[in-house]
Amino acid sequence: MTAVSKVAVVGSGIAGLAAAIQLAKAGVDVDVFEAKPELTALGSGISLQGNALRVFDALGAWGDIRAAGFAFEGLTLRAPGPDAPVVAELPDVKTGGPDYPAGMGMPRAELARILLAHAEKAGARMHFGVKATALEQSDAFVELSVDGTRAGEYDLVIGADGLHSTVRELIGIDVEPQPTGMGIWRTFVSRPDEVQRSELYYGGPVYIAGYTPTGEDSMYAFLVEKAQDRSGVSDEEATGIMLAESRAYGGPWNQIRGDLERGARAHYTWFTHHIVPAPWNRGRAVIIGDAAHSCPPTIAQGAAQGLEDAFVLTQLLTSRDELDQDLWDEFHARRMPRAQAVVEASVQLGQWQIDGDRDADAGGLIFGIAQKMAQPA
Repeated sequence: MTAVSKVAVVGSGIAGLAAAIQLAKAGVDVDVFEAKPELTALGSGISLQGNALRVFDALGAWGDIRAAGFAFEGLTLRAPGPDAPVVAELPDVKTGGPDYPAGMGMPRAELARILLAHAEKAGARMHFGVKATALEQSDAFVELSVDGTRAGEYDLVIGADGLHSTVRELIGIDVEPQPTGMGIWRTFVSRPDEVQRSELYYGGPVYIAGYTPTGEDSMYAFLVEKAQDRSGVSDEEATGIMLAESRAYGGPWNQIRGDLERGARAHYTWFTHHIVPAPWNRGRAVIIGDAAHSCPPTIAQGAAQGLEDAFVLTQLLTSRDELDQDLWDEFHARRMPRAQAVVEASVQLGQWQIDGDRDADAGGLIFGIAQKMAQPA
């Protein structure tokens, strides 16, 4: 028996597809509704910590993801300047345990493609180009409408529809993501042979410059600056800004600039943060992932936390007989403190950069969170 037999998932991001995979594998009837007309993945690349890889293994997708990404151990810190001197080589805590690499980079689009394939193979039905517009609940079911038309009655609706979640609004939660004061330029470029793991540069004209390998021939590079309104910037201007802000950084940045000059596109977003206080559910509707919590990627735990939300929720749904308060209490007890710790630490690390606090124990904070994440959710 499972606590649910028919579930609607709103959103086809990482958390939504993970939930769909696990539920469909357990024999639950799953519909996934996505407002976009096709599967898309914003951004260039993604950094995944070991605890995310552990969830991918539980989904049955780890083999495909391992083959498509670039696994690595540790973190390199460099200083600005033409020679980009290495100032530290730091080991990583293996948050997924000894069976997984400490970290991995991969193209976001490739990760989305793999998870979609596994969801469809498990039996989840995908519906693209339809937007959730209403939820009506009773004690026995929740009725979901999309594009103003009744989609069906479900035992549970899972809102995994991102930062600006429609489901969050429909169930009456008014918490919204708030800017942290930082913005990030990202680009997707070729990988120099010397880049074997994530590298960060502190100091210079931006808060952080860095890059993460995502494949044998690819990596994504980024510059974190004071948040600005970049909404009217053209593609050509965006490339120019990223080129100008990166001039203080040598080493592999020389090749990154070459790719930008040859047409690699630059994308800009603000860092945000929020966490919805427990409970994340209202009756038979619940939010997970970025709908429930977001944080700047200063410790690269955002995707991992959404995956853990999906894994813990589906584990409970498929091992219990009833969707009752005991189930929700255990879900929140296992997820809320963990997600909150990640959000608070991620925001604090960014704030120390904004404040120019040279006495802050950033390494201690990062290590402490990693130790917590090494314990399974």
